[in-house]
Amino acid sequence: MPPSGGGLGAAESWGRHQAGASASVPRTRSRWAAIIGVALLLSLLTGCSALRLGYSQGPTIAYWWLDSYLDFDSTQKQPVRDALGQWFAWHRKTELPQLAAILDRAAVDVMSDATTAQACRWSDEIRLRLDAAVEHALPGAAEVALLLRPEQLDALRKRQARANEEFREEYMQPRPEARAKADLERAVERSEMLYGRLDAAQRERFAQIIAASPFDPERWLAERQRRQRDLLQALQQIQSAGLGRAEALAALRGYWQRARRSPDEIYGRYAQQLNAYNCAAAAQLHNLTTPAQREHARARLRGWEADLRALASSTS
Repeated sequence: MPPSGGGLGAAESWGRHQAGASASVPRTRSRWAAIIGVALLLSLLTGCSALRLGYSQGPTIAYWWLDSYLDFDSTQKQPVRDALGQWFAWHRKTELPQLAAILDRAAVDVMSDATTAQACRWSDEIRLRLDAAVEHALPGAAEVALLLRPEQLDALRKRQARANEEFREEYMQPRPEARAKADLERAVERSEMLYGRLDAAQRERFAQIIAASPFDPERWLAERQRRQRDLLQALQQIQSAGLGRAEALAALRGYWQRARRSPDEIYGRYAQQLNAYNCAAAAQLHNLTTPAQREHARARLRGWEADLRALASSTS
């Protein structure tokens, strides 16, 4: 579910429940997707002025983020900046109008009750946009991957380990009541960004719905780590085997495909179960909102839509 998804964004209101590939894609091109696709979608929740400023600075922010993982040297900096600049130029022209159209439809749908099927359609639509973003980022990411040195992969491995520790701290509290409280706080905070203030009865019902989630942070962490190892192996193959551009691109595309659809069949069944829950929960949470809250959401969505259209029509 998109954070902005026509009142159906409640599925993202506890982002840890989303077990899509973007949530753990650790770096080069799929991290590009995270910073480009997911970061853009999440930024829709920050308000119009922040969205415009953040997107306009997107290439610089993305570069800093990637550099924090890989510590680019003087020969790598410009190719990375060029690839990011080209990607953002494409995204501004091609994808922002499509995202604005999604928000336009969302602003209509948000005024009515939602169904589980409708929630899943919104989720699928956003996933398609993310897939397009990643696919367009792959060639540039492959070019950069060909430039990486062994010590940079070591740095990536260490940064992944730190990220996993951060994940444990945020989602794997040892006491069940502490974990449940954190889950609810995230759900309420993110939902209120769209709908405005929730009342006590809504919060209580939110807690019940979220408590029924099949989300398993231990299982999700294991999948994150599998993907991280897979990414490192792909990058090491590119580096050690002296692959050309086409082979490097194929290696990264294979990694992305395995990130989107895990080769672990048990995890795959779990992800399907979680996705079904997310769709149903998104509809339930939306249907708890009042007409005034839906009007608040519509105004937010219209503002974001206008912002994306303004960004799409600008050149900087």
